[in-house]
Amino acid sequence: MNSHTMKQLPEEERPYEKCLAYGPEVLTDSELLAVILRSGTRGISSVALASQILEAGAGGEQGLLGIHRLSMGDLMEFRGIGQVKAVQIKCIGELSKRIASVSAKKLLDFQNPETIADYYMEQMRHEEQEIMICMMLNTKNQLLGETVISRGTVNASLVSPRDLILAAFRFRAVFIIIVHNHPSGDPKPSRDDLDITKRIQAACSLVDIPLLDHIIIGDQRYISFRQEGMLT
Repeated sequence: MNSHTMKQLPEEERPYEKCLAYGPEVLTDSELLAVILRSGTRGISSVALASQILEAGAGGEQGLLGIHRLSMGDLMEFRGIGQVKAVQIKCIGELSKRIASVSAKKLLDFQNPETIADYYMEQMRHEEQEIMICMMLNTKNQLLGETVISRGTVNASLVSPRDLILAAFRFRAVFIIIVHNHPSGDPKPSRDDLDITKRIQAACSLVDIPLLDHIIIGDQRYISFRQEGMLT
């Protein structure tokens, strides 16, 4: 593929033409990315360039998941990828995360932690730092809003129950759920996670806004404190 330009390939093998004739579902990952790239560079086709990007990956991931972890700078190190193409690739990755989130939102059930994990999975499992989010609910268990409580290392000294309570008051929340991610991919709670949960639960009980759950997002895995019986 490297030694051929797109024009030299038979028409039925060109990604754009294949998509028009048979639909996007028949394209390989490299061909799909090649359609976004539109062109390669001297001596390399867009499909070959796309394959290089997918094979390189980042953060121990290859393929489509690896693209999420490639920064703008990483992408622009590939010959043939300038700022415009790097922006296009990053925007496609962000669009895919948002599509997954919108689809999962329709199935949200705050009595079912799996639906909450599904809602945040694509947003949070690719993050390289820990983020803690507070979800605020009304009396009908409907989502009033969400806010980021902590960004960076989530530990007992950095997470402020006061900030969380103030956010709950602003939204007039009746219940709250906290969600955070483990960039390692393993959702098993740490000692800090357990301590944070106890502190938040104690603070919430003082203002009569129950903490319904603490959900930790890993890589396609999650742990619910409520489900595991870890909420006192």
